[in-house]
Amino acid sequence: MNFSTISKDFPLILASSSPRRKELLGQIGIPFRPRSSNIDENMSTATSPISPRVLAVKKAKAVYSEGHKNWVLGADTVVVLGKTLIGKPKDFEEAKATLSTLSGKEHKVITGFCLLDPTGEKAHTEEITTFVKVKKMTEQEIRAYIATGEPFGKAGSYAIQGIGAFMVESITGSYSNVVGLPLCALIKALRRIGALDAFPMRPTAQSVNGKR
Repeated sequence: MNFSTISKDFPLILASSSPRRKELLGQIGIPFRPRSSNIDENMSTATSPISPRVLAVKKAKAVYSEGHKNWVLGADTVVVLGKTLIGKPKDFEEAKATLSTLSGKEHKVITGFCLLDPTGEKAHTEEITTFVKVKKMTEQEIRAYIATGEPFGKAGSYAIQGIGAFMVESITGSYSNVVGLPLCALIKALRRIGALDAFPMRPTAQSVNGKR
């Protein structure tokens, strides 16, 4: 079955309210509309982990069920150290404990994403893993970083695209995956399933003239 491709008049529906994912899609010029899935991301726990790919599917299907007959993207990102799932900190002490645990070690950031076609059928699902090495941090550095407020609302208690970049010694794999969306893998998938005719997308007259 042939479907319309993503365009300004037929935008991708992003099943997420994450500002990071919105920024990433905007960065590469994909027309999209964000819609919150209202799926509980805390369904997954350290002792009973749920695959981020599974949560991505749940998010995409929840938003599609609202009546959006477009291509739909759901995504979920988790931080894993060893076999332990590390979520978002609830308070200063939890952020401090998380950052102290990550200090001097390598951990994994895994993003699962799901693409639904305009009939709501799964067109593609995938998980991408990036390895992140954190430098050995002093207690003063950890406390000062938490004081900025940036760790809150972030899985792993840090933001690689923000102040938290100071603690990242190296990464192996997709940088954008750590931010919240593996852009290279996403574009490959969108092209493969026919959601995009070509990429980069043809610029509009306004963008060519440097206007928005």
